[in-house]
Amino acid sequence: MEQNHSQNRRTIMLKDSQVDLCGRTDFTRTAPLLARDEAFSFACAGCGGCCRGREDIVLSGFDLWRIAARLRLPPRTVARAFCRGSIGRVSRLPVLRLAPLKEEHGNCPFLTGNHCAIHDAEPLVCALYPLAQEITKDGQVSYFLQPTQCGGQVIAARVGDYLTRYDVPAREATDVRWAQVCMELEDTVERLDALFEPVFARRMQEKLWQALYYRYDFAKEYRPQLEENLLWLDGELKKLEGMQMRHSTIEKSDR
Repeated sequence: MEQNHSQNRRTIMLKDSQVDLCGRTDFTRTAPLLARDEAFSFACAGCGGCCRGREDIVLSGFDLWRIAARLRLPPRTVARAFCRGSIGRVSRLPVLRLAPLKEEHGNCPFLTGNHCAIHDAEPLVCALYPLAQEITKDGQVSYFLQPTQCGGQVIAARVGDYLTRYDVPAREATDVRWAQVCMELEDTVERLDALFEPVFARRMQEKLWQALYYRYDFAKEYRPQLEENLLWLDGELKKLEGMQMRHSTIEKSDR
């Protein structure tokens, strides 16, 4: 799964149809993948510019749960207050991204001065920056360096050390699980979208939002809840498919 960023201080105007689970759907990685013992460097002015003018900070369900736990608020409440939801053009899955504050010139809603107010629970895409992540269907995780135009102090580090500094390895298994779940669900949703009439498709999307983002208690561990929600979702989708089939059979018999 890829996450991409804009250059510093560039305002991005994205339509919902352009945003998917992996950020912008027209993004193609051109930078080489980096080995974990490989060194890289980038310049940082410490100005918080990478948190301004951004509409492409896509959250995973784990990201939302972490923020909810940090704020001691239900995930749905956090999403309504600080995020914007849409349906991915490619994946057809729910997509949640941080909603910039218009009154603050497009700043991230958690930017206070030049600092992140939820630094200990910041989304993965923010923790990684200026690195970005790719996850394959078989769970292979890779990283690469994104271009920046920040200027300022030059920071050099090895990939593995940089990831450890921001606790990325501790959450990597969960991020892989999330990515694989989404890739698997894409195939399921594509099939059901072709089968369902609009009313059943809307119900399916409601179930997906609940299973992926909202049906969580911030006071409990995330992974067990994710697995429980996936079992629940599987049952709910089967119920909807059965209802659609029965409805189609009734319609045919009435003709």
